[in-house]
Amino acid sequence: MIVVNTETVPGYEMLEMKGIVQGNTVRAKHAGRDIAAGFKNLVGGELKGYTELLTESRREAVERMIAQARELGANAVVNVRFSTSAVTAGAAELYAYGTAVILNKID
Repeated sequence: MIVVNTETVPGYEMLEMKGIVQGNTVRAKHAGRDIAAGFKNLVGGELKGYTELLTESRREAVERMIAQARELGANAVVNVRFSTSAVTAGAAELYAYGTAVILNKID
Protein backbone atom coordinates (compact mmCIF):
# COMPACT_ATOMS: atom_id res chain seq x y z
CA MET A 1 0.00 0.00 0.00
CA ILE A 2 1.43 3.35 -1.05
CA VAL A 3 0.65 6.09 1.49
CA VAL A 4 1.63 9.67 0.66
CA ASN A 5 0.68 13.19 1.69
CA THR A 6 0.74 14.42 -1.93
CA GLU A 7 -2.11 14.38 -4.45
CA THR A 8 -0.13 12.36 -6.98
CA VAL A 9 2.62 9.74 -6.93
CA PRO A 10 5.48 10.22 -9.40
CA GLY A 11 5.69 7.34 -11.87
CA TYR A 12 2.05 6.31 -11.33
CA GLU A 13 -1.23 7.23 -12.95
CA MET A 14 -4.48 7.33 -11.02
CA LEU A 15 -6.99 4.88 -12.51
CA GLU A 16 -9.81 5.21 -10.01
CA MET A 17 -10.74 7.08 -6.86
CA LYS A 18 -12.39 4.85 -4.26
CA GLY A 19 -13.26 7.52 -1.71
CA ILE A 20 -12.23 9.02 1.58
CA VAL A 21 -10.76 6.65 4.16
CA GLN A 22 -9.98 7.33 7.78
CA GLY A 23 -8.56 5.80 10.90
CA ASN A 24 -8.56 7.09 14.42
CA THR A 25 -7.68 6.22 17.97
CA VAL A 26 -8.47 7.83 21.29
CA ARG A 27 -5.83 7.52 23.98
CA ALA A 28 -5.88 8.50 27.62
CA LYS A 29 -2.91 9.84 29.52
CA HIS A 30 -1.14 7.50 31.91
CA ALA A 31 -0.74 8.74 35.50
CA GLY A 32 2.96 7.78 35.54
CA ARG A 33 3.55 9.74 32.36
CA ASP A 34 1.76 12.76 33.83
CA ILE A 35 3.97 12.72 36.92
CA ALA A 36 7.13 12.41 34.82
CA ALA A 37 5.89 15.18 32.51
CA GLY A 38 5.28 17.44 35.49
CA PHE A 39 8.88 17.04 36.62
CA LYS A 40 10.16 17.53 33.07
CA ASN A 41 8.21 20.79 32.84
CA LEU A 42 10.35 22.13 35.68
CA VAL A 43 13.65 21.54 33.89
CA GLY A 44 12.58 21.47 30.24
CA GLY A 45 13.21 18.91 27.53
CA GLU A 46 11.36 16.28 25.57
CA LEU A 47 8.41 14.51 27.17
CA LYS A 48 9.39 11.05 25.92
CA GLY A 49 6.35 9.30 27.39
CA TYR A 50 4.05 11.54 25.37
CA THR A 51 6.21 11.26 22.27
CA GLU A 52 5.89 7.47 22.46
CA LEU A 53 2.12 7.73 23.06
CA LEU A 54 1.65 9.94 19.99
CA THR A 55 3.89 7.72 17.85
CA GLU A 56 1.82 4.66 18.81
CA SER A 57 -1.40 6.59 18.16
CA ARG A 58 -0.27 7.72 14.70
CA ARG A 59 0.76 4.19 13.77
CA GLU A 60 -2.57 2.74 14.90
CA ALA A 61 -4.62 5.41 13.10
CA VAL A 62 -2.67 4.87 9.86
CA GLU A 63 -3.06 1.08 10.11
CA ARG A 64 -6.83 1.51 10.47
CA MET A 65 -6.94 3.92 7.52
CA ILE A 66 -4.98 1.44 5.36
CA ALA A 67 -7.32 -1.40 6.39
CA GLN A 68 -10.29 0.66 5.25
CA ALA A 69 -8.56 1.42 1.92
CA ARG A 70 -7.90 -2.31 1.38
CA GLU A 71 -11.60 -3.04 2.00
CA LEU A 72 -12.39 -0.65 -0.85
CA GLY A 73 -9.91 -2.43 -3.15
CA ALA A 74 -7.42 0.46 -3.25
CA ASN A 75 -3.66 0.05 -3.57
CA ALA A 76 -2.78 3.56 -2.36
CA VAL A 77 -3.92 6.41 -0.15
CA VAL A 78 -3.05 9.90 -1.32
CA ASN A 79 -3.32 13.34 0.26
CA VAL A 80 -2.97 11.89 3.78
CA ARG A 81 -3.46 14.27 6.69
CA PHE A 82 -3.42 14.02 10.49
CA SER A 83 -5.55 15.81 13.03
CA THR A 84 -5.74 15.76 16.82
CA SER A 85 -8.44 16.88 19.21
CA ALA A 86 -9.14 16.73 22.92
CA VAL A 87 -11.98 14.36 23.77
CA THR A 88 -11.98 14.90 27.53
CA ALA A 89 -9.57 16.44 30.01
CA GLY A 90 -7.44 13.29 30.05
CA ALA A 91 -7.85 11.88 26.53
CA ALA A 92 -7.12 12.92 22.97
CA GLU A 93 -8.03 11.61 19.52
CA LEU A 94 -5.55 11.20 16.70
CA TYR A 95 -7.26 11.04 13.31
CA ALA A 96 -5.65 10.09 9.95
CA TYR A 97 -7.50 10.52 6.67
CA GLY A 98 -6.88 10.53 2.94
CA THR A 99 -8.26 9.44 -0.42
CA ALA A 100 -8.14 5.76 -1.37
CA VAL A 101 -7.19 5.24 -5.02
CA ILE A 102 -6.06 2.64 -7.49
CA LEU A 103 -2.71 3.53 -9.05
CA ASN A 104 -1.01 2.00 -12.06
CA LYS A 105 2.76 2.17 -12.53
CA ILE A 106 3.74 3.98 -15.70
CA ASP A 107 6.34 2.08 -17.75
